[in-house]
Amino acid sequence: MLTIVSIALTGIMSYWIAFRSTENEAFISSQNTLNKSTRVLDEKLRHIIVSTSSMMLSDPFKNAMEDVFANNSASYYTRLSSLQTPLGQMKLIEPSIQSVLIYTPVGEMYATNDLRNGQVRFKDTIFSEYLNTTERVVWLGDHEDALFLGKTRVISLIMKPVTDAAVRDVYVVVNVKEDAIGSVITDDLLDHSKSYYLLSNNGETVLPLSSQPPPFQNDPSFLEQLQKQDRGFFKYDTAGNKLLVNYSRLTMAGDWMMVSVQQQSDLLRQVNRIKTITLWIMLCCAVLAFVLSNVISSFLLKPLHKLQGLMKKVEQNHLDVRFTSKYEDEVTQVGLKFNRMLEQISSLIEDVKEAEYEKRKMEVKALQAQIDPHFLYNTLNTIIWKSETSQNRDVTEMITSLSLLFQFGLNGGNEMTTLAKEIEHVKQYLILQQKCYEDLFDYSIELEDESLLDRPILKIILQPLVENSILHGFQGMDGQGKIHIVIASTDDHLVLQVEDNGEGMDVLTVDSDMRREQSPAKSYALRNVYGRLRLYYGNQADIRLSSEPYDSTTVKLTIPLTGE
Repeated sequence: MLTIVSIALTGIMSYWIAFRSTENEAFISSQNTLNKSTRVLDEKLRHIIVSTSSMMLSDPFKNAMEDVFANNSASYYTRLSSLQTPLGQMKLIEPSIQSVLIYTPVGEMYATNDLRNGQVRFKDTIFSEYLNTTERVVWLGDHEDALFLGKTRVISLIMKPVTDAAVRDVYVVVNVKEDAIGSVITDDLLDHSKSYYLLSNNGETVLPLSSQPPPFQNDPSFLEQLQKQDRGFFKYDTAGNKLLVNYSRLTMAGDWMMVSVQQQSDLLRQVNRIKTITLWIMLCCAVLAFVLSNVISSFLLKPLHKLQGLMKKVEQNHLDVRFTSKYEDEVTQVGLKFNRMLEQISSLIEDVKEAEYEKRKMEVKALQAQIDPHFLYNTLNTIIWKSETSQNRDVTEMITSLSLLFQFGLNGGNEMTTLAKEIEHVKQYLILQQKCYEDLFDYSIELEDESLLDRPILKIILQPLVENSILHGFQGMDGQGKIHIVIASTDDHLVLQVEDNGEGMDVLTVDSDMRREQSPAKSYALRNVYGRLRLYYGNQADIRLSSEPYDSTTVKLTIPLTGE
């Protein structure tokens, strides 16, 4: 009798443990999936904000803001035309952007290929209630785009510009395609037994992810649970229907929250199957208990010892071990869950590694994409002028150099190039600038060892330094400027040095500003190159500065020869 009672208690405890373990695993697995989707969405929103901020840093936008500050509407069409390039670049960098509207007191500015709905005034739309907030960045949930024709469903970003001129009543509205954001969230959600919602703090749907309306939308107690912390999970009972709820708040839109809901009954199907199997095992064991008690005890302890041995190996970081058994008993169920846990741990480790690698690549690409294209406008204007004055030979040379500059700069989409291509890239840039600024400067390139030409190197690191010399070093000089590029190597490093005889710089101030990630100062090119070198080579790469005005200003880059 004692044996039967023991078996019964074992079965009940196994069922309870399986139930609790399955429920906890469901909560944790759902939370991990939801957190990952939230991070992906946050990264998408962050990229849209960065693209918009980059547009605000462009010269056409700054010029437009100066006109707004001066209340000068006479140059409206000139500013609208000049803004087409940065607005077009925003859509190229972030394809999910549907349209962009810059509202100013002197007139609205937008991409001319977007059809503005002239019957709707900006301040008569749903955006009006968000214009007087103190926040610089505001996200607006699912709505119909009333500013442009097409009646597209979008979510919107409203940003106030940060400019040198203290402009007022200026707003940048970025409309993002609803389906693009929806696919970012749902592409990695493989469990269709759950319902997912993107909600605001007041429970309203920000973006429709599920065909079913939220069963808890008007329940204050449910919304109160969501406000307790940024992420977590809890049980929720509505009309006798028990739900398992996970939630995670976004960081880029603080009043938005991802919520997943799963029926507890769906989760218990597997547990009930375990219960049925357990009952049959209990019945068989009760019949054979009096005869085979010792054998059964030995039989049950053996897999436990095996599982214990595997756990000790896991403690020593051997995550490739797995529990195997040809039986279907309670220990086997625990062993299988142990296997699943190890697989999830291994998968999460790989996910973290991959996410860090992708983040590193995206940051490198984002920094490369920030290189100011202002010289391109000067180059095209010079080509037009020389063409009109019949300087055909110069026109041919400039078009050839511009083509080669883009060819070496794009480099087939690869971040890495060779030293030979990097030298050729900066040479074509210098040729173009000499044509644009005749008699402003001369240059020379000194290569210590031609065997270095095949060395891999991060692309577009010399051009921003040369651009600094031309734009900031020579503009105020009376005589001719000189640029001297020296390329040499030590035992384990490649040394790239750009020297000019320009007006120089305050080395301590520029060096301090260069090494800060965010800075209001204008040492943009140096901070760009320094940031990219650190992202790709880490602490093995560095930049050193020295300056004697109108004699020798030097920027020296040190890069590991083994970095690829």
